[in-house]
Amino acid sequence: MRNHSNISSYRTKDGSRIWELFHPDSSPVEGFSVAEALVEPGQGTKAHVHRTSLEVYYILEGRGEMRLGADTFSVVPGDAIMIRPGTLHDIRNAGNGALRVLCICRPPYSHNDMELEK
Repeated sequence: MRNHSNISSYRTKDGSRIWELFHPDSSPVEGFSVAEALVEPGQGTKAHVHRTSLEVYYILEGRGEMRLGADTFSVVPGDAIMIRPGTLHDIRNAGNGALRVLCICRPPYSHNDMELEK
């Protein structure tokens, strides 16, 4: 069992603060990773792509504005967004409270797999 309160957070290349709940480097999982991301009010992630990872965002708390390729749309708790490899994306907190997102990546998240928009 893992708990957010027992895990140190870190900043990813896109600027989000994450707590890695499950990753092959730190837990007995293979082929995927699960992390919780926090985006503060008025903030957003930097636009980026993952070259090989398929990613799913599941909105846990807050309101956001998601860009996925050429589309932009609002997201709220309970929304799940699939992000295919090579698809430009970012998310911005559009509310007054925290925007918390569960991020699931296959293959597992890697800084080297993320490329920021130029």
